[in-house]
Amino acid sequence: MKELQLKYGCNPNQKPAGVDMEQGELPFEVLNGRAGYINLLDALNAWQLVSELKEATGLPAAASFKHVSPAGAALGLPLDETMKKIYFCEDIELTPIACAYIRARGADRMSSYGDFAALSEECDEATARFLAKEVSDGVIAPSYSEKALDILRAKKKGNYLVLKMDPSYQPKEMETKEVFGVRFHQLRNNVKIDQSLLTNIVSRNQTLPESAKRDLVVAMITAKYTQSNSVVYAKDGQAIGIGAGQQSRIHCTRMAGNKADIWHLRQHPKVLALPFKEKIRRADRDNAIDNYISEEWEDLLKEGSWQQVFTCRPEPLSAQEKKEWIAQVHGVSLASDAFFPFGDNIDRAVKSGVSYIVEAGGSVRDDHVIERSDAYGIVLIFNGVRLFHH
Repeated sequence: MKELQLKYGCNPNQKPAGVDMEQGELPFEVLNGRAGYINLLDALNAWQLVSELKEATGLPAAASFKHVSPAGAALGLPLDETMKKIYFCEDIELTPIACAYIRARGADRMSSYGDFAALSEECDEATARFLAKEVSDGVIAPSYSEKALDILRAKKKGNYLVLKMDPSYQPKEMETKEVFGVRFHQLRNNVKIDQSLLTNIVSRNQTLPESAKRDLVVAMITAKYTQSNSVVYAKDGQAIGIGAGQQSRIHCTRMAGNKADIWHLRQHPKVLALPFKEKIRRADRDNAIDNYISEEWEDLLKEGSWQQVFTCRPEPLSAQEKKEWIAQVHGVSLASDAFFPFGDNIDRAVKSGVSYIVEAGGSVRDDHVIERSDAYGIVLIFNGVRLFHH
């Protein structure tokens, strides 16, 4: 198929809408549902991300996309008992590609609500069963098992969007888009991201373990497909905090750091022990956890809203307890899609347990950024590569 008509463009009033190929066939096939404009933007960006993660690491990869930026991205590494609990997958079969998507979805479950999923491997029954439980708009993968396809075709009253991607597809070197009647042309961002970008360590601390190299690659590739400015925190083979689309880099660093803190706080014993009512909706549970961790919890206690989701009133998680829990975090990796202009980014990153940072370098304040990194014992790498994405 060379052309596909869509439901509408970015908004329902933007009709007609469609996608087409100047030469050749579309590289994907619609197996179920009807594609939307934003669905396909998410799908094609997410597919590139997971394909590059798999190529760079040799591991299955998955991403959870919302509005053309990843809410999460991850490799298919095993989950320990704590991870199974915070990702709500204690009772299901876990295959490598299922683990990858569960990690990607679980990085920021609030943002992943209504996501578009991308898988580097065939979607198997285990992954499909997990997807079936979540609020999601669609999935793209190179293939689907027969059982997985049956499960996904039943989702959303039969309207769940299922795309089969041709893994051999290679786009043209030059890409084009039109804005306000003006046509733009540029060479695709085909920079190869792997551990070869991690050799220029400019900090006094030169110790870079293999786990940090893997996580820095995950963070860099995730940043490559995140709307700029962007900063990505990663740990244990997955993004744990993504700051996207901010005009100021420090705001990216703060946003991503706050999300990473929430990811760590979800592992706190008090959060793991929250007394949820039976058969509570997954989205309501996610909202309750976010509220419990946030500064708004005291207000919710006064309003009595906790009674809607909990069997009894939970003991609050105090500001001091949160501070002490985050203070023990270390070994987090961070990638920025461009240079840090000031050392305040380092000061904020270290508060969320960042030990390893990769950024482009080239700022007139590089000396200050290096100085702040050395003050904390952080390993700082200049990769010389800018990864803006618009």
